[in-house]
Amino acid sequence: MSGGETENGVPVGVREAEDRGKSLAPHLAHDASAAITYRIFLRVRAYVVLTKPRVMELLLVATAPTMILAHGGLLNLSLVVVTLIGGAASSGSASAFNMYLDRDMDAQMKRTSGRPLVTGEVTPRSGLVFAWLLAVSSTVWFCCLVNYLAAVLSVCAILWYVVVYTMILKRRTEQNIVWGGIAGCFPVAIGWAAVTGTVSWPAVTLFAVIFFWTPAHYWPLSVKYGEDYRRVNVPMLGAIRKIEYVAKRVTVYAVATVITSILLIPIAGMSWIYSTVAVAGGGWFVWEALRFQVVASRATASPRPMRLFVASNVYLAMLFAAVAADPLLRL
Repeated sequence: MSGGETENGVPVGVREAEDRGKSLAPHLAHDASAAITYRIFLRVRAYVVLTKPRVMELLLVATAPTMILAHGGLLNLSLVVVTLIGGAASSGSASAFNMYLDRDMDAQMKRTSGRPLVTGEVTPRSGLVFAWLLAVSSTVWFCCLVNYLAAVLSVCAILWYVVVYTMILKRRTEQNIVWGGIAGCFPVAIGWAAVTGTVSWPAVTLFAVIFFWTPAHYWPLSVKYGEDYRRVNVPMLGAIRKIEYVAKRVTVYAVATVITSILLIPIAGMSWIYSTVAVAGGGWFVWEALRFQVVASRATASPRPMRLFVASNVYLAMLFAAVAADPLLRL
């Protein structure tokens, strides 16, 4: 047929175009749907990043074992789940506020330049609203489903991290992570309060364990990213002090952490299960800190701060696993 011919009154070219459109329509619809789904995924992921999931995970690892210890064994799973959800929202709120307040320097640091408020994936206004929503919802959640003491402690944790650490200490003193790190100690108090309605000496001891552990854990990281912190004038110890000094301070706090963890044995009546992990695991943690110190004192050696950073995470996970295992295995 020629270009001007028709089929049933419809030009052939038009008919062919319609046929191709019909065959492509399902693919185009699928591609559009996939694109929308992917955009939603990216948006959700950006908001999840605002909550600092790794920090949240670390905090929640300490909460559940503390609850088991407070109860003296297995307890109602629903209470654990409810407490962990509230703790996750509380921690996520504090982290989102932190990213909102620190977005100016996050843009200048290599380690944080990919954060959502820097890349524009989330606007500052949306990030702030998200932080407030998590703060309010976590408080209401604890009040309604756990108890008022847990809610108060949750609010204290948010305020400490946002106001005391981020707004006051972080940009002003090398002791920022020491005292600002208290915010990370609250989850054990929240977990204990969720079960007992009080905060007693075992909870205070675990609170102190995390207090001493935090500088020993974070200062090696500040050595690794010292250039970033110097660029934005944040006085992290690892960025402004010689590595030999930092290593000595890390060792001091590692030793204090282990001593405090051993104090839990008589205070909470722990058995050989926890005692073995506290002593053996603590000895390994101190050894890693001493190794870091010795290598840091050698001008030609590389101290590998991230090795100690990872070791500190492993040590804390082992310790709190033993906190949970001790009452469970004694039953």
